[in-house]
Amino acid sequence: MTTTHHVLTLSLNDDPELIRLYEQYHQPGNVWPEVLASIRAAGIENMQIFRLETLLVMVLSTCNDFSFEKKAELDSSNAKVQEWERLMERFQKVDVSKTDSAKWQSMPSIFNLLDH
Repeated sequence: MTTTHHVLTLSLNDDPELIRLYEQYHQPGNVWPEVLASIRAAGIENMQIFRLETLLVMVLSTCNDFSFEKKAELDSSNAKVQEWERLMERFQKVDVSKTDSAKWQSMPSIFNLLDH
């Protein structure tokens, strides 16, 4: 099975204490087990989040049949994941009043060494 990679970005609120707490929530043992199970159930084989100041970059390694639509459907039916998402909104610089805007924005690839 081939792995596909997706890269997404999001900004945090520019508040050092909130950023510290956000990172604390994401340390091993602090992410809720239901959230981790949902991530895996959606076909995400690995997820990494990197931070530079307020900019976050998420790298997903997924199975071939992964889709963001399927992930959103699974998340919307999981009360614990919805609770986690509401908690994380405190830290994220996102206009939650806009229902059509995703929190994490997909970043298209503009260069791949293997293509050259």
